Amino acid sequence: MTTTDYAVQQEIGRLLSQRAPEATICPSEVARALAPEGWRPLMAQVRAVALDMARRGELEIRQRSETIDPDAPLRGPIRLGRA
Repeated sequence: MTTTDYAVQQEIGRLLSQRAPEATICPSEVARALAPEGWRPLMAQVRAVALDMARRGELEIRQRSETIDPDAPLRGPIRLGRA
């Protein structure tokens, strides 16, 4: 089954809405919620959708608690937080 970018956006929003305003989520949480048994292949899509959302100002991409530019090269783990 193919997961749409819209489904990924909705899941990111749902998971963030369940957390405190300053809290973040891991992209793997989104992938696991959408495909509990086969979540790893979704990771690239989740990160790409999150970057697009960050470019639109809908969320922040964070590394080491710092907000990073969504157009900067990503290295290592990221977290997703409310804008």
